Amino acid sequence: MSMRVRAGGLTVVAGLVAGLVTGCDSGGDTGSGTGGSGTSAGVAMTSLPPALTGQKPDWRGCEAPAGGEKPGPQWRCASVKVPLDYAKPDGETISIALIRKEARYKDRRIGSLLFNFGGPGASGVTAMPHASEQFEELAARYDLVGFDPRGVERSSGVVCRDSKEQAASLARIDLTPDTPAEEAAFLKDGADFGAGCAKRSGKVIPHVTTSNTARDLELVRHVLGDKKLNYMGFSYGTQLGGTYAHLFPRNVGRTVLDAVVDPTADTTGHARNQAIGFQRALDNYFASTGEGATAGNARVTALLKRLDREPLSTVDGRKLTQSLALTGIAQTLYSKEMWPDLTEGLKEAESGGGDALLHLADMYNDRGADGTYGTQAHSQRAISCADSSSRPTAAEARALLPEFRRISPVFAEFMAWDTAGWCANWPVKGESATPEASAAGSGPILVVGTTGDSATPYEGAKKMADELGAGVGVLLTYKGEGHGAYGSGNACVRDTVNGYLLDGKVPANGKTCS
Repeated sequence: MSMRVRAGGLTVVAGLVAGLVTGCDSGGDTGSGTGGSGTSAGVAMTSLPPALTGQKPDWRGCEAPAGGEKPGPQWRCASVKVPLDYAKPDGETISIALIRKEARYKDRRIGSLLFNFGGPGASGVTAMPHASEQFEELAARYDLVGFDPRGVERSSGVVCRDSKEQAASLARIDLTPDTPAEEAAFLKDGADFGAGCAKRSGKVIPHVTTSNTARDLELVRHVLGDKKLNYMGFSYGTQLGGTYAHLFPRNVGRTVLDAVVDPTADTTGHARNQAIGFQRALDNYFASTGEGATAGNARVTALLKRLDREPLSTVDGRKLTQSLALTGIAQTLYSKEMWPDLTEGLKEAESGGGDALLHLADMYNDRGADGTYGTQAHSQRAISCADSSSRPTAAEARALLPEFRRISPVFAEFMAWDTAGWCANWPVKGESATPEASAAGSGPILVVGTTGDSATPYEGAKKMADELGAGVGVLLTYKGEGHGAYGSGNACVRDTVNGYLLDGKVPANGKTCS
């Protein structure tokens, strides 16, 4: 299981929640992109049938999400039909689910502000009401709009296996295989997962690329009546925002990209980046405790080796394996507020108890109290593999180990083997090795990087700002910990972002908050 590039950590909005489009005009928009030709090009509204461009969302009361509470009456839900295949705009359609809370001050309304909270695979319809407290100042003048991207939950969500199969995989598969038998089981599990996706969601998975979701955003923008797309993207949502800017630069409104995915990295590059990022966050944790990175890392690697030989029992009868312990450790590195949970989990595991780290792993793996698993990981893999044409082999993953061990004594094997387990034998070809984010002709885009970010290391923000282009990418640095800066509570970051979104105040490129 990959370390997800999701806002708020291994549970999408955990860190974000804990811890863009001007005017209203429904006509006259052609909105063509300038991103090249073929499948990488933007789609002009004039090339889509009137049945799609003339839609009017039917806003109604929202249903309760599975296992959750129904959103309050201020939230309304609707859907927008989009082409399943943009190469066949008159062909089959799917529906994109939306949720909206209208701006408090109608006379000062700027427009819609669309959000993507990461993943890929996060449900914006579920997350938006929970996350909205962070955006109250923005909600005064923007309609807050969340959505489920194509392939996610209410928008033809991808399903690959049932909860029983998922539980068996998590209990049985070693994510850091060190014997031929473990390696064979690891690779077979990845292939079986892909086959399950093809069996259950085969119609959808060829079309769940980020570029198609960006085209969906363009149609949603048009249908909502906004001249430009105002947007906040967190983690994977920054990749979506960069892709939209590349395809539709002239329609970019006020856009913020926070916890930024490196647009220059391929599959191996992302794994390398995350090995650096998670190790950096773990080292920072050990520095904060006074133990120090050298001693702390030695302690963790010794624990993981013991668990590889003999998993720990827990109160519910499941075992804390090496893989689940490593997942639980990583869960705590998305937010500094979770560092005390890491202290507790390590102490308990060293004393022979596995419950705390298993609970943290369950948070990552989207396991409910009733033992069922959500499908975010299914959507995540389908979108990631549809995007990426890179398909590293087991031999290539094995060859990464010496380099990755120099980078990260704790996460090396996990990250290196993930390159082969993620999209190997995937039933659909990927679109490209890396996404395009160049956006000549776009207005300024605020790119926010956090120096201690684990899942999307700070270096990626600098690369995104450069890729967007001179005069487009504006870098804001937050010297702090955690995956995402806006939800960190830092007043400098919040005031800078809000000033840009509400008043159009573009900060100086390179501004730093601490």
